[in-house]
Amino acid sequence: MRVLAPLLLVLALMAIAVAGYRLKRPAAVEPVACADPVAGCNFSHHGTIVKVRFSAQPTPLEPFSLSVRTAGASRISAEFQMVGMDMGFNRYDLHPGPDATFASEVTLPVCVSGLRDWVLFLDVDGAHYALPFSSR
Repeated sequence: MRVLAPLLLVLALMAIAVAGYRLKRPAAVEPVACADPVAGCNFSHHGTIVKVRFSAQPTPLEPFSLSVRTAGASRISAEFQMVGMDMGFNRYDLHPGPDATFASEVTLPVCVSGLRDWVLFLDVDGAHYALPFSSR
């Protein structure tokens, strides 16, 4: 009995870790080229144009506004990850506003390595997009 309880605990934690890993990344992510997210980037989502825009050049731990404009969307969320490095859970649900715009104040997590290459993962009504960008 002394061995069974810790063993069950370890198995449960492993199952939670595997489930979290599988749920973390969507199976199909469409890459989107975005040279300057502060100026704005456009891409197509099911035949409609999506415009993504940052209010300022992102800097870790400094809030900025992320806005996504698209007609007909009902739910949009965003997550930031460094290229090749898991930055933990930092998903933002964007809030609908006027003119088919969804927006939220967001903050990049801090990275102790000092790297500046990021990917914005957007979920637009279940469709997944990846927009690479650089921070200051």
